[in-house]
Amino acid sequence: MTTSPGEGLLAVLYRSRALGLLGPGPVERHVEHAEALGDVSGRPTGTALDLGSGGGVPGLVLALRWPGTAWVLLDAAERRVAFLEDALRHLGLTDRVRAVCARAEEVTVRGLVARESVELVVARGFGPPAVTAECAAPLLALSGRLVVSEPPAPEAGRWPPEPLRELGFVARAAAAAGLSFAVLDKVAACPPRLPRRAGRAARQPLF
Repeated sequence: MTTSPGEGLLAVLYRSRALGLLGPGPVERHVEHAEALGDVSGRPTGTALDLGSGGGVPGLVLALRWPGTAWVLLDAAERRVAFLEDALRHLGLTDRVRAVCARAEEVTVRGLVARESVELVVARGFGPPAVTAECAAPLLALSGRLVVSEPPAPEAGRWPPEPLRELGFVARAAAAAGLSFAVLDKVAACPPRLPRRAGRAARQPLF
């Protein structure tokens, strides 16, 4: 019997959880969360990137959802990237999805992803707002979009307008399936001084 893409994805994510790469809770709930993120993202037509892809969500879910898109699953840990590479082979996605092992601050500097070339960046649990925005800004093309999973009741001021404008972003809140997200539209070029050296965004956040 042929395994459907959905069944194959669940099998991959169950393995991810068994390896400690995916958080607790039903695997199906992780898929629903990724689908909700996709609902507020708009449908990309070019390249998308999962920032801190880890155990494969939301990147694997959205790569299957949008078969016309190319994806970069970015993570700094070799173990997680090895899992992602195996998952891509299992799901038959290696023709348009690649797993990249690198720090987010270094990926454009090393030429692994062209600067300001990505249409959509997604992030679930990557880091604080300032770190996530700073790491995504050099990756996103003008008119691109960063979509970030938010806590259940996000505090006001998590995405301050003025510092975000300096990065080229305008932020807005979004919701789907009872979940909260931040959507940051790229309206201006990223400052040439970014990305800063690896770790600076966390040690000296811009906001």
